[in-house]
Parts: sequence; structure tokens; C-alpha cells
Amino acid sequence: MSPSVPGHVDPKRVRASRLKLLLVASIFAAPFLVALVLTKSGWQPGVKSHGEPVLPQRNFQQEHLQVKLDDGSAWPWRASTPRLTLIALPGPDCASHCFAALTGMAKARVMLNKNESRLRLLYVGAPPADATALAAMKNYWRLGTDVDHKLDAYRPATPDSVSALLVESDGTVLSRYPVGFDVSGLLQDMRKVIR
Repeated sequence: MSPSVPGHVDPKRVRASRLKLLLVASIFAAPFLVALVLTKSGWQPGVKSHGEPVLPQRNFQQEHLQVKLDDGSAWPWRASTPRLTLIALPGPDCASHCFAALTGMAKARVMLNKNESRLRLLYVGAPPADATALAAMKNYWRLGTDVDHKLDAYRPATPDSVSALLVESDGTVLSRYPVGFDVSGLLQDMRKVIR
């Protein structure tokens, strides 16, 4: 063994030190890279939505989607306090099945308990012909009309049916619930985002 010369750096030791440093850095970077890949692929741990994603993502506030309410005012996508909106879109001739689904959605809102006020219910379309059903609906739902028919793509064609959209407080559509959706699944989804 030759004595070390002051000021002389052994290239083997430098290489070994660099390899150790890269190994330590890769150990810390690996979880971040895996999380980035999983996030970009759409995977989220423990999150299962009962609704369908709306792709491409839409923001009704930015698109200037206008809903005229039955009192003549415009629906404000952004409320004074952050609140989500559940939009009910009826098919033709909203009758008993449609009304039952609307009642289920209103009950789901009540089941949010202390967070009930953080969800607004908006019914967009021709109201039920039954005057009793309409009067009961007005206790929970705001009634409106899609001025530019931009919501028609989400409206069911099946008579006496209803679909729904869950919309974030900034107007971004979170998910779509097609005809025949499970109200308990909708409630689970709402509990995840309304806290």
C-alpha cells in the first residue's frame, strides 16, 4: 500500500462515493416517481366513484353555461359560500319513476346531516306534470331551464327517467350518474367530497 499523497484524490473512492450518493437519492426518489406515474394514469388509492367521469373535464362557470331559474334569475355557479351542486336532468315526461329518483336524491342530501347546506339541488328541465309532485319537489329543488341546451348531452332519452351531475363549487363537473344510478352510491360519493 502506498501512502496517500496530500491533495491527491483517489478516483476509485470518488466513484464509490458518487455511487452511494446516487443509491441513497434513488431510494428517496423512487416512491415519488411511482406516485407520479400512478397519478398520471388516473389511479387513486382507496377511491372508487359510483359515478362516471366526465371527459373531457368541463367547467360550467368557465363555459358560461346559463341556467334560468323559475323566478327569472340566473343560477350562480359560485355561491357566496363554497357549495357543490347536484343537477337532476329529467328525460321526457318526468312522472313516478323520475319523481322517486328525485326524492331519493333529496333524501341523500338530508343524510349529509351537518353538511346538508353544502349541497344545492338544481332540477333542469320540464317539471313533473303532477301538481302534488311539483309542490313537493319545490321544497328541496330549485327549478331551472338550460338556456343554451348545453346540458342536453347528459339528459336521458328514456321517458320517466333522470340522470344527474355532481358539480364542484367552482363549476367543475365531478361525475355523471346515468339513468338507473344507485342513490346510496351517490350519497357515498357526496360524503367523500363534502366535508
